Amino acid sequence: MDSLKFFLPCGRGLEELLAAEIETLGGREIQLTNSGVTCSGDLRLGYTLCMWSRLGSRVLLKLSEAEVHDRFELEKAAADYPWPEVFNERNTFSVRFNGTSETLRNTQFSAQVIKDGVVDAFRRVGARRPTVESKQAEINIQGYLHKGLATLYLDLAGTGLHERGYRQAKGAAPIRETLAAALIVRAGMNKPAIKEVEHWPALVADPTCGSGTLLIEAAMLATDRAPGLNRTQWGFNAWRGHKAAVWNEVKAEAKQRFDAGLAACKTVFHGVDSDAGVVQAANQNIRQLGFEDLIKIEEGDAASPWLIKRYKSAESGLLLSNPPYGERLGSELGAWLFYRDFGRQLRQGIRGWKAAILAPDEAMIKAMRMRTEKKYKLNNGGISVLLAIMDLTDAQDEFARPEVAALSNRLSKNWKQRSKWVNKEGVDCFRVYDADLPEFNAAIDYYAGSLVVQEYAAPKDIPEQVTVKRWWHILEAVMDSLPVSPDRIFTRQRKRQQGEKQYTRVSTDSEIIEVQEYNAKFLVNLTDYLDTGLFLDHRLVRRDIQKLAKDKRVLNLFAYTGTASVHAGLGGAKEITTVDLSKTYLNWARDNFRLNFLTINRYEFEQADCLQWLTATAADTPPRQWDLIFIDPPTFSNSKRMDAVFDVQRDHVEVLSKAKKLLAPGGLIIFTNNKRGFKLDEQAVAAAGFVANDKTRASIPLDFTKQRAIHYCWYLTHA
Repeated sequence: MDSLKFFLPCGRGLEELLAAEIETLGGREIQLTNSGVTCSGDLRLGYTLCMWSRLGSRVLLKLSEAEVHDRFELEKAAADYPWPEVFNERNTFSVRFNGTSETLRNTQFSAQVIKDGVVDAFRRVGARRPTVESKQAEINIQGYLHKGLATLYLDLAGTGLHERGYRQAKGAAPIRETLAAALIVRAGMNKPAIKEVEHWPALVADPTCGSGTLLIEAAMLATDRAPGLNRTQWGFNAWRGHKAAVWNEVKAEAKQRFDAGLAACKTVFHGVDSDAGVVQAANQNIRQLGFEDLIKIEEGDAASPWLIKRYKSAESGLLLSNPPYGERLGSELGAWLFYRDFGRQLRQGIRGWKAAILAPDEAMIKAMRMRTEKKYKLNNGGISVLLAIMDLTDAQDEFARPEVAALSNRLSKNWKQRSKWVNKEGVDCFRVYDADLPEFNAAIDYYAGSLVVQEYAAPKDIPEQVTVKRWWHILEAVMDSLPVSPDRIFTRQRKRQQGEKQYTRVSTDSEIIEVQEYNAKFLVNLTDYLDTGLFLDHRLVRRDIQKLAKDKRVLNLFAYTGTASVHAGLGGAKEITTVDLSKTYLNWARDNFRLNFLTINRYEFEQADCLQWLTATAADTPPRQWDLIFIDPPTFSNSKRMDAVFDVQRDHVEVLSKAKKLLAPGGLIIFTNNKRGFKLDEQAVAAAGFVANDKTRASIPLDFTKQRAIHYCWYLTHA
C-alpha cells in the first residue's frame, strides 16, 4: 500500500488551505478540485490525514473508477470490485452517492444500485449477504459521478472529521469545527505555539463564544493537539486493509506532540456568552479535552465596556467571533443591530490585536463600519458566510455613508413636518416616507412609538445584490434619523398579494399595539401580516364617514378590520353592517368595536364573499337598503373562496350597479380603491343612474400628498 489515492472533500472556500495542510502532513501529487483536494501517499498518510486534518470533511480512499452511462454499467462497476477483500460479510455497510447524469438522475437510486453491486460481489464468492445499515455502519462507501466517470471510495474516517469527539453539549447553531479551524488559520494562526511561540498572542478571545468551538479549535492548534485524538470510532476499524500497528504509531506520536505542545503554550483563551446554559455546555466541552486550565468561559455581554477594557490589558490578542445572526437573534434586523453595536465597541481600538469576524453576508460586515484587511467567502453547513480580517490596533473613525445621507435628510425633514401636523390632527400614526427617493423603494409608517419599514418588490431588472444593499441603507438611515428605539422597528417585504395570501401570516411572534385616530382607537398588528390592520391613506375618508353617519344605516363592504365601521359607530350610526370574507379580520373588527366601547351585539358582522353577498342581497324583493355605503375593494383577488376572479378596473361598474339597489333615496356611496392608474368608467356609471363626484384630492391626507394618487375616491348619489 505504498501508492494510495485519497480525496478529502471540504467546505467551499477551503480548498487552498486544505491543500497546504495536506502538504505539511506529507501528501504528494496534490490537486485541487471544486469540492476538495486529491493527493497520493502510503497507508500511514491516510491515518495521518484522519488524525491531523483540521480542514477536511472526510478522508476517502480511492478504490476504483469506471465509465458508466446507465444503472447497469454502474451496478457492474460496483459488482466487479472485490468487496470481500475490503470487509467481512458480518460487517454492516452503507453507501452515499453524489453526482448525476442524464440517465442517473437520483442519487439515492444510484446509491441503491451500488449496494446491489456490493451484495452481488459477496454472492459471487459464495459469501453471505452483508447487512446494509444507513446509520452507524462499520464500512462506509462513497460514490461520485462526474462527466460519466464513477469513482468508488472507502471512507476511512467513517463520520465527518468535524466530529472531533469533544462536543458533548451544543449551543444554538454552532459553527462547524472545520470552518472554525479555517477561520483561525485565515487569521494567521497556522502553526502551534511550540514551533513559533511568539506567533501566538497573549490572549485569544471570543465575546460571542456559544459552545466554545472557536476557542477550542484555537487551543487545539496552539497546543499542537491533533483534532482526531479524542475520537474512538473510525471508518477503517472494520477495513481488512487496516494496520493497527501503523495507526497506533500515528496515535502515540499525536499524544506526545500534544503533551509537549500543551506545556509550551503560553496563550490564554477567554470567552463570554449571554446564555448561562450555553456557557455551561461550553465548559463541559472544554473539560472533555482537559483544557479547563487553558480556556475560561463565563457569562457576559459582548457589548459590555468592561470586556474591551479587559482585552486592552493584554499585551497582544486575537479576537475570534461568529456572532449570532438570523434565527439566533430573532430577526435579520436584530442581527444587523448587533453587528453595528459590535463595531462601535471594536472601533475604539485595542493595541496589538487583530480580529476575525464571521458574518452571513457583506451587509453585516458593513454594519460594523470598520476597515477590513481581507475578506473570504466560506460555507458553514451549507450556508454562505463571509469572514473579515481586521486590524484593531488603531482606533477607527466611523465611516461616513454618503449614499445614506440623502435619505437620512429626507426622513428628518418629513418627520419634522408631519409629526407636528399629526399632533394637531389628533392622530398618532402616519406615513413618514413612501419611496420619495426612487432608489430607496420602501414605505415607512409610524404607529404610536413604533415603525414599520416595508420594502417594495424591486423591478426584475435590478440585481438582487443592489436591492439588498439599498435595503440596509434604508434601515441605517431610519435608525440614524428617526427618534424611535431600534427594538421598536419592524420590517417586512411587500410583494403583490393574491387571494388567500393576503391573509397569510408572515410571522408567529405577534406585536399588537393600540393607536389613536381622532376619537377612535384601533388595534394594529406590527408583525403578523403584510398589512397592519389600518390603511393610513384612508384616514380622511373614515373621518368623513363618522361625520356623515349620524342616525344613518351604514354598510361597509370589503371591510377589512372594520375601522370605517368603528368611525360610523362613533358618529352615531343607528345600524352598521360589516362584511368581509376573512374570519380573521372580522374578529379583529369586533375587537376594534370593543376597544371603542361599541357593543358588538347591536351591529352586524357578516363573513361572506362580498360580491356574492352583494348579488344575493340586491336580488331580494324588496332589497334591504342603507343610507351610507362604503366600498373599498381590493385591486385584484382570486381567492379560492370566491367563485370568480375580481378585477376592480373591469368589475367596478357591476359592483356599483348592484350597490345602487341597496342605496336608500338620498343616500351616498363612498367608493375607493388603490389600483394605480385606475379610471372610473364615467359614462357607464352615469348610465347606471349615478351622479359621481371625484373626491380623490380632498381624501388624501398630508402624509400621502407626495405620492401620485395613493388611492382614488368618489362620492356617488342617485341621479
